[in-house]
Amino acid sequence: MSCRNMLRNICFISRAANSPPRFTMGHSLEPAVGRFYPRGLLKGLSGVFKANIQPFRCIQLNNGHMKIDFNHPLSGKDLVLSAVVGKVENKIIERGGSSVDWMEEITTGPGMQARWRNRQTDFFTAEALQREDESPDTRFYSEPRYVQHIDDTAIEMVRNTYGRFLKDDMRVLDLMGSWKSHLPDKIRFNRLVGLGLNERELRRNQQLRERVVQDLNLNSRLPFESNSFDVVVCTVSVEYLIDPLAVFKEVSRVLQPDGYFIVTFSNRWFPTKAIKIWPKLHEFERLGMVLEYFLRAEGFRNLQTYSIRGLPRPHDDKYYPDLLYSDPVYAVWGQKR
Repeated sequence: MSCRNMLRNICFISRAANSPPRFTMGHSLEPAVGRFYPRGLLKGLSGVFKANIQPFRCIQLNNGHMKIDFNHPLSGKDLVLSAVVGKVENKIIERGGSSVDWMEEITTGPGMQARWRNRQTDFFTAEALQREDESPDTRFYSEPRYVQHIDDTAIEMVRNTYGRFLKDDMRVLDLMGSWKSHLPDKIRFNRLVGLGLNERELRRNQQLRERVVQDLNLNSRLPFESNSFDVVVCTVSVEYLIDPLAVFKEVSRVLQPDGYFIVTFSNRWFPTKAIKIWPKLHEFERLGMVLEYFLRAEGFRNLQTYSIRGLPRPHDDKYYPDLLYSDPVYAVWGQKR
């Protein structure tokens, strides 16, 4: 199947000449190049209504004008679909039903993580990497937090993702680790190091063989020799980094050539400690932001993104049945050059 369409660009003029266009969403919003926004923010365009949440992409800002791309994020890309029937059950009682447009479901989001025509996406606007709580992270994490950040199904998806890359006798760094490492249990590592913020949490993690307490937001220099690890993983924590490029460059340094850096995350975080831009991004734009970290760090190749959504939430999960679907899992990985 091909999603190739003709590019449709529209220009509109800001209220004041030579000033950047602005939107109002309860607060003033200045668009950034490469970013996506709901079409309902646009005014005076035929067929566009206030409640329209379909995304458009800002592709240029110039002298008080903005050029936008109205195409679907997958436009211009070849799309291959396959389906697997996971489970078939007999119908016992009549519960009513609903109609789901699966094409719309599966194509809502993918494509947004890619750069527009290989041009850098401007995620690094003013205050983007600041946080609501700017106090030292060591204070926030001074007491252990033995909490499960994602549900059991999502944890299994993270574990399966890591399992694609991990093998026996590998040297692995669990970056920004905690009281659990979501790594396959059956793999026997040559070395498994956990670097995190709370010593008691790290000591409770029985998979780890070495433990390092360090705040990467105060000191991004990793205390390891170059080429020390085969794989580095970072699980549901990348949204807390205030200097991600420095950390990604350090990860590249400590990885051996062709080693993998795998970053996974979901849609749950500590709000006061996440960077300010994170909750403002579409879920697939977050993939794009992490991908931008890899690209700008310049030490990686073979970059790929991955997502899995819509799996059923475990019935024994504390958020069931209020939330029927498992926490989504997103991943970005690359190999050291």
